[in-house]
This record gives sequence, C-alpha cells and structure tokens, in this order.
Amino acid sequence: MSLLEEKFLKLGAEYAPGQEVRQDTNEVELRFEKIPGTPVDFSHGDVDAFEPIPGSLDVFNEGVQIGGKQAYTEYRGSIEIRENVAEKLSEFTGTTINADQNFIITPGTQGALFLAMGSTISRGDKVAIVVPDYFANRKLVEFFEGEVVPVQLDYYKNDTSAGLDLTQLEGAFKAGVKLFLFSNPNNPTGVIYSKDEIRSIAALAEQYGATVIVDELYSRQIFEGRTYTHLCAQNIVDPENVITIMGPSKTESLSGYRLGVAFGSAKIIERMEKLQAIVSLRAGGYSQAVLKSWFSEPEGWMTERIAQHQAIRDDLVGKLRAADGFQVRATEAGSYLFPRIPKLDISITEFVKVLRLQAGVIVTPGTEFGPQFTDSFRINFSQDHRAAVDAIGRVIQVVEAYRNEYAK
Repeated sequence: MSLLEEKFLKLGAEYAPGQEVRQDTNEVELRFEKIPGTPVDFSHGDVDAFEPIPGSLDVFNEGVQIGGKQAYTEYRGSIEIRENVAEKLSEFTGTTINADQNFIITPGTQGALFLAMGSTISRGDKVAIVVPDYFANRKLVEFFEGEVVPVQLDYYKNDTSAGLDLTQLEGAFKAGVKLFLFSNPNNPTGVIYSKDEIRSIAALAEQYGATVIVDELYSRQIFEGRTYTHLCAQNIVDPENVITIMGPSKTESLSGYRLGVAFGSAKIIERMEKLQAIVSLRAGGYSQAVLKSWFSEPEGWMTERIAQHQAIRDDLVGKLRAADGFQVRATEAGSYLFPRIPKLDISITEFVKVLRLQAGVIVTPGTEFGPQFTDSFRINFSQDHRAAVDAIGRVIQVVEAYRNEYAK
C-alpha cells in the first residue's frame, strides 16, 4: 500500500454525520424484530427540533442582495463582518481581538481546524492530543504526517475537573511536543476544563514554547452556572502561540451555513489565510453575513435554549444510569454524552450498524475518538425531547439483546 493510500484509508468517514448510508450492512444479522419508534440521528444535532437564530435567514438574504461585494470578500472574510464579530467575541472571551490581524472566517469550524493544523504541523512533528477528543484531531495529525502523542483524560475521575493528566502533558512537552490540541468543552464527553487545568495548560505551553489550538465550539452552552475559562484570556500565555476556534453551528443551529472563526496568533492566522486561498478561497460570501446574527440573539433566547437542552440531558442521563451496566458522566456543556455500555458479544462498530437497522437510532462508535473506547458511543442530544428519550430506551433494549452473558 502506498503512503498516499494509507493516509486516505485512515481518514475513513463511514461513521461521520450523514455518512451512515455508506456503511456496509450486508452481513448484519438481527436477532429479533425491528423496534418501532421515531428514527433519531444522534450523530449530529437536529436543526428542525432546534431552529437557527431568529432572523438569520433575513440576514443571509441581505448579504445576497449586496451582491458581488459580499460574494467576493478577502480570503479571511469581510472586514466589516470580522470587526462586528471580533468585538462581540472580545467581550465574550475577555480578551482583545484585532479583526484585521488576528481573525479569520472559515468554512465551518472543521475548516478552521484543518487550516490551523495545516499551518502548524510539519512532517515528523510531535503533536499532543487528548484521548478521548474530537475524532478529526487524530486523523488530521496523521494526514499531515505528524506523530500523535496521546494525553489521557480521566473523565470519570471526579466532577470538579475534566480529568486531564497534566503530568503526562508535561512529559509530552519535555519529549519534544510543540503543538497541543484540545476541545473545551470536550467532545465527546461534554466535560469542562477547570480554571486550574486551563491555567496549567497555559503555563506549560509557555514554559516549553509550545503552540496550543483550542476548539471552543460549545463554550456558550454551559449548564448549571458552571465556570468556563477561556485559554486566550490567560495573560501568562504568549498570544502568538494560541489559536482559538469557535462558531455558531451547534448551539445556535447554524450548521447549514458552514461558518467558523479562528482568532489569535497573527502569524498563524496569516498562514491559515494562505492555505484557505488554495483550499476554498473563502468561507461562503453570502453565508458570512449570517455571523451578524451571532451573539445578537433576541433577549432570553440563549437562556431558553440552554434550559431545553439541560432538560433533555437530565432525562437521558437518568435513563442511562438506571439501565443495568451503563455508566455516564453528565454533560457539563454542549450537547454530547459519551456513555459506557456493558460488554457485548459483538464489536462496537457492529453494534452501531445493528442499532441503526434494528431500532432506527444512529450513534457514533467510541472507537472514532480513540481505538481503546470499544465500550462507548457518542450521542448529540440536541433532538426532539420525547424522540430522544424514546430512542435511548430502544438503545438500551438492543444492548440487552446483544450483551455478553459470560461477562462479569
């Protein structure tokens, strides 16, 4: 197998949102009749159940009406929109963002992640990533021919921190790691890094001269008034070594517009713009206009959205904890749960296929977030409340049918 073939083999996308129809299910055998119920796709949020920010379509149409000026912006995005969003993000994060030098609009946060990693990883570079964390992190490090250095997240350890092994992180820096990448809140577990953890990450990165890329996609959807600490607001960090990624695709349900932003190091942002120029030119010009609605939602809209998601979370966590052999840490922010299930007599990837065919429920296997997570799966619970609860009931039924009767 050639190096190129090997690289693309590792990028397998059959378990990515919307790709489940490409899975091979010809040899899947079902042990009982299909379970009736409303189909639920937990691989991503449901923008029909949780609609986009009110007025976002009107703002999009206004961008269309502007015409060519809006369609063909600078590669890093319209300066007018960058200034608008940078001002709002500066207030939100507690830092100062220069819209001209330190800010870029990208085709989704996924686009921002690709550009940021492509601008900071060379062949052979050691890159520390959290395990578990967003599935694309590991795949992109390998695609850019870097060396993955895992840092463990013991998310069941306690409920006062995310559980990052800071000793292991420092060991990674000592071993030559020059880039650390993580999501906060963590994807897939939904845990938030404590203030002490963020400050320790900042101090270690500064001490060893490392760059940090942090994905803060869900940093607005925080439950129970928990404290959230932005890495970019830590004064001890060299701002030229930090990139923060955010976007309105999740909490605000604007995923269809494919919008993301990145801000921080002027040097890295400039590289990202050059890379974007040959990958996609720019984020969709008309879509960029929708960012004007971000952080400008009607009064009370965000509070209500968070409350609705917390109610769904509580019901799902309660149902999972009541089921025999399940373990789950309650989401602290965002819309993900990463439950651990009893030992089955089929693999987790087989289970995911059976679940879709048997119960009409789509989940993401834990192995997407690290090869060792063979007993876990991820769900995005931004769904119709009743349908989500009913779907988890069907998940539990399927687990019961495929449990390994010899497992302790």
